Amino acid sequence: MEKLLHYVWKHRILPFKTLLTLDKRMVEVIDPGTHNTHQGPDFFNAKVKLNGILWAGNVEIHLKASDWYHHGHHLDAAYNNTILHVVLDADKEAETQDGHKPVTIQVDMPKELLLHYRELCTNDDYPRCHRIVSSIPSIKTNGWMDALLVERMEARAGKVAERARRMNGDWEKAAFVTLSRNFGFGLNGDIYEMWAQKIPLQAAAKHRDNLFQIQSLFMGMANLIDPALQAEGWDAEKAQREYAFLAHKFQLPEPVPRELWKFMRTRPSNFPHLRILQLARIYVSGKAGLHNLLEVSDIKSLHNCLHEGSLSAASRNLIIINTVIPLLYAYGMHLQDQGLKDKATDLLAQLPPENNFIIRQWKGCGLSVRSAADSQALIQLKREYCDRADCLRCRFGYEYLKQ
Repeated sequence: MEKLLHYVWKHRILPFKTLLTLDKRMVEVIDPGTHNTHQGPDFFNAKVKLNGILWAGNVEIHLKASDWYHHGHHLDAAYNNTILHVVLDADKEAETQDGHKPVTIQVDMPKELLLHYRELCTNDDYPRCHRIVSSIPSIKTNGWMDALLVERMEARAGKVAERARRMNGDWEKAAFVTLSRNFGFGLNGDIYEMWAQKIPLQAAAKHRDNLFQIQSLFMGMANLIDPALQAEGWDAEKAQREYAFLAHKFQLPEPVPRELWKFMRTRPSNFPHLRILQLARIYVSGKAGLHNLLEVSDIKSLHNCLHEGSLSAASRNLIIINTVIPLLYAYGMHLQDQGLKDKATDLLAQLPPENNFIIRQWKGCGLSVRSAADSQALIQLKREYCDRADCLRCRFGYEYLKQ
């Protein structure tokens, strides 16, 4: 409930024009201040008028005024500049560590606001705000979607950048590992990343003109050279001899443990040995390396970069969304190149939206989902707001509360 009181103060949902202090002074809120989510007063640098006189300082918010003492604020000098104590129940006068007594306002929570908040907290439907989404003006919806997309891009790019840092700034290696991870299409992602980190790309580059040798190296490091794992044009016995030669030549590290690969609940087209053979073909083509991807300017060219892997168009779209776009955005952040970041988001906007449960639910609410940029924004909304029931940070939640 205190979190909700913070929210209504921040967004000025309460009828502030009629606010009075306990000693009957008229309160006019000029600026609610900057919300502080760390230690210290709840709002910094607020500005209020008390009977027409301007006050500037910090604001502390509690359900009960006595919480001031329960939380130890009377012993903490950080609260000495508190000018206003906003409470639902003024059961005790507050006093700061230096003897100052902040002005207290006792407020009433609007019944409609409280009702809507409880609806959001207890509603098991997804999305919780479904009944008002279609009525939100498009300018507000589009603004929120744009902000969510930036959050999503920065979060995903951050993971790529962290991967590059772990690899001592080797962005080509980071690109290869990112691509490999997303060839897991979810279930085997962690194992693909572990496998890709073990591949010595400098050694592999010396045999890049021989597809079978690269396939043997990749499959051997995955511990998947097995006659039982069938693939068109694949000779497991010959591959085992080739891998033994390469392992000796380059003193290769131990391969990934075979038992880590998951075949259960995986479509045959996603079986690890088939995906790794596809990765080998893409690697040999050289088209999906970072340097080449940086030169690409349209979706058709990106599809061409991945065409050697014999992936379906839908799979190529997912690889572009989950690998190429975050990689370009991350490299743009690394170089402080806004143009490269803009290119990444522009490419995303050229792709069709993903088709999954999350997107279908939002479409069912009447929300327009026109591109992969929109679907990525909605995935961010679902995972970072809806799943956490963090409706107070969501602009759709704001629209719901202030009905």
